[in-house]
Amino acid sequence: MCIRALIASVIAFSVTARADLPSMEDPSRGKGSGIMDTLKNYGYDMVILMSLAICAVGFLVVANSCIATYAEIQNGRKAWKDLGAMAGVGAILLVITIWLLTQAGEVL
Repeated sequence: MCIRALIASVIAFSVTARADLPSMEDPSRGKGSGIMDTLKNYGYDMVILMSLAICAVGFLVVANSCIATYAEIQNGRKAWKDLGAMAGVGAILLVITIWLLTQAGEVL
């Protein structure tokens, strides 16, 4: 009797606690006129997200290289000009990477 009441109350509370799943967001370029256009627009968003991740990884690589160069300066193996060269070349590479990925995003 007690078990039946417990099961009934669990079922009653679970029915009222059920919520609808959130709706899926449209891609940034809109739904499109059909399923293929919608899939292309979601693909575009994924490519833009991957290019953002590539830029973030590039920034981390340049920062890590600069930190490693600074550590070698502290140990006396490298000079301050090496750090300046590393930071300058890294910044130029990041700008070129961001520019190229932006151009690639416009081609899509």
